[in-house]
Amino acid sequence: MSDLDQLTQSLARNLKRWRGERGFTLDALAARAGVSRGMIIQIEQARTNPSVGTTVKLADALGISITTLLDREQESRVRVVPPGQAVRMWSASTGSHTTLLVGADRSGPLELWEWRLMPGDRSESDAHSEGTVELIHVTGGELTLVVDGESHAVPAGSSAAFEADAPHAYRNDGAVTVEMTMAVSVPPARRV
Repeated sequence: MSDLDQLTQSLARNLKRWRGERGFTLDALAARAGVSRGMIIQIEQARTNPSVGTTVKLADALGISITTLLDREQESRVRVVPPGQAVRMWSASTGSHTTLLVGADRSGPLELWEWRLMPGDRSESDAHSEGTVELIHVTGGELTLVVDGESHAVPAGSSAAFEADAPHAYRNDGAVTVEMTMAVSVPPARRV
């Protein structure tokens, strides 16, 4: 079985499990996540590989990290994630990519990401659930962070924090590769 097949199976199993633990019907999760009921059924039956955006919406609606939604193994007190097990969530032919390094759910989901944006590339995100916060530290290049339509320059060595419950985007308007680390904190889901 390929890594992608294992990831699809893990996502199917974990989505069904967390939906059950939260007491969400298919319709309730679809409404909370803004994802069609049919798509959720396909994911739970391991018949599709959803986009990063869909996966983020489902994790946010469940109040768990993407790591937990994709995790193949149960967590122990300490979990070491070797480089080969970090999850590449998005990549472009230009070399831009995002990698989910590690995450935890103890006090609400917390995720740690590594990003690389090549010159001219951008990644857009829908608004996350209310209370979601993102922390960014740029280690190379200059990131243009756009939150709710307003652009902010974040040069190498600088950090930024923002409430991610508004549409936002990460852009590289420069001629040098942007490299950054991002932490995302999502509030736990409340039962309906």
